[in-house]
Amino acid sequence: MNKDFVLNTKKNEKIRITTYGYENLETASCLFFVHGFKGFKDWGFWPYTGNFFASKGFFVLSFNFSHNGIGEGVTEFAELDKFAKNTFSLELEELNEIIDAYLNGLFGTNSNKPIGILGHSRGGGDALIMSSIRKEIKTVVTWAAVANFDRYTKRQAREWRKNGFFEVLNTRTNQMMRLNVSLLEDIEKNKTDLLNIEKAANNLNKPLLIIHGEQDLSVKIEEGEQIFSWSNKDVTEFYKIKATGHTFDITHPFEGSNPKFDSVLEKTLNFFKQHLN
Repeated sequence: MNKDFVLNTKKNEKIRITTYGYENLETASCLFFVHGFKGFKDWGFWPYTGNFFASKGFFVLSFNFSHNGIGEGVTEFAELDKFAKNTFSLELEELNEIIDAYLNGLFGTNSNKPIGILGHSRGGGDALIMSSIRKEIKTVVTWAAVANFDRYTKRQAREWRKNGFFEVLNTRTNQMMRLNVSLLEDIEKNKTDLLNIEKAANNLNKPLLIIHGEQDLSVKIEEGEQIFSWSNKDVTEFYKIKATGHTFDITHPFEGSNPKFDSVLEKTLNFFKQHLN
């Protein structure tokens, strides 16, 4: 059974959450799904993945960050003003609040079993950092995760600061999506501490599964290799998917799974089952 919730944050923002396997809440481990840049909880593979893990006995929390650009609608970027104001620090703050809400019973009485987290792309970076901070998270899986949040050239940064914003095209919707200079300032202020993914991976010391497509053009597989190089090899696995890209050949709207994505799900499932029991 799926059930939707809205979490009102300390900053009076709304985080829209979909839970999968609600019937498993009182007995099962919880999995947190963290979407990436220009991502959202109802994009492509996320609902299918939520139902998949619910069918395997997990309780799943999938959510939209308050400033990911998606408002009350399920799949439309109707809040580009908020998207422009988003920062990495805000996402981590909200992820922290969602974990607290789960532990404090917002969704109902939970099992207090170990928590697992799954992050895709930029969300993989969020997941790594939060997992290095929160002892309640026992197992981490990243799909096509970034190894660095500072992804802009010096020239881009100069133009960004000069104009007060940076624009990116959403090729799916043809929307030009603006990023305010506050995001750049967040990167520069916190890149050696809070937003340092290398530091997080070094300090993680808990089971980590890194999955990456060998033909990923958005986040090259070298970033997965970087994360692996920083991690504790005794508890880390690196699974490369041949001949596939950033979303493992899944598109939006969702048109069904495929053998490559099936292997991603099975590998992820086995890792969570092994380390969350």
